[in-house]
Amino acid sequence: MNMITIMGFVAGALTTISYIPQALKIWREKYAKGVSILMYTIISIGIFLWLIYGIEIYSLPIITANAISLILSILILLGKLKYN
Repeated sequence: MNMITIMGFVAGALTTISYIPQALKIWREKYAKGVSILMYTIISIGIFLWLIYGIEIYSLPIITANAISLILSILILLGKLKYN
């Protein structure tokens, strides 16, 4: 694995884990009034497109980070819909 691929995995990991505190907060508190449904809808679409892009160019760091980010973003959206 070369240095650029490692950097891609590290960058992907850091941006992906940034969703975890928001997701945990929503599911623990069962409260999501302060979460923007528009923002998470737009970011979910963007993440989905990055995932497709990563699949097309077969970039494992892009695929991995965006697949996990998409799941977390969708969980936040579902929390928003359930606990709004």
